[in-house]
Amino acid sequence: MNTTSPALAQIWSWLEEVVDPEIPVVSVVDLGIVRGLSWCEDQGEPKLTITITPTYSGCPATAVIKQDIVTALSEHGITHVQIETRLAPAWTTDWLSEKGKRCLREYGIAPPQRLGLDSEETLTECPRCGSKNTRMVSQFGSTPCKAFYVCDACCEPFDHFKCH
Repeated sequence: MNTTSPALAQIWSWLEEVVDPEIPVVSVVDLGIVRGLSWCEDQGEPKLTITITPTYSGCPATAVIKQDIVTALSEHGITHVQIETRLAPAWTTDWLSEKGKRCLREYGIAPPQRLGLDSEETLTECPRCGSKNTRMVSQFGSTPCKAFYVCDACCEPFDHFKCH
C-alpha cells in the first residue's frame, strides 16, 4: 500500500457521513451495511476495497448506496475503489449500532427489538411518546424492511424497523 493512502480509521469516519437514501438520518456504517475496508495493490496503485451487505438482497437502494460511497471517497481523493457486495452472511438488525438505533428513534422510526427467549412477543415502543400501547396496522411500511404501526396513547402513526 502507498504510504500516502488514508488510514482505514479515517475512511470509516468519512463513511459515517454517507447516509442511507431511504432513511437519511442514519449512516450506512451505523446501519451495518458497510462490513469491511481493506487496501491492496492494483498494478502498483493502492486500491480500496469496500465490502457491503444490503439490508436485503433485493434492496433498491443498493446502487445508490454504492454510488454515494464512491462519491464521498472521491471527495477525499480516493478514486480507485472497488465495492464488493456480499449477501452471506445475510444482513441482520443485530448489525445496527446503538447510535443508529437512537437516530431511528429520534427520526420517528421504532428500532428493531430482539425477542427474549421467554417472550412470545414484544411490545413495540412508540418512538414519539414512549408508550408500549401500540399496534401493527400493516406488516409493510414505507419500505419492505419496516412495518406500519400506530400508537394508541398519542394516536401517531410510525414505522417499526423489522427485526431480521
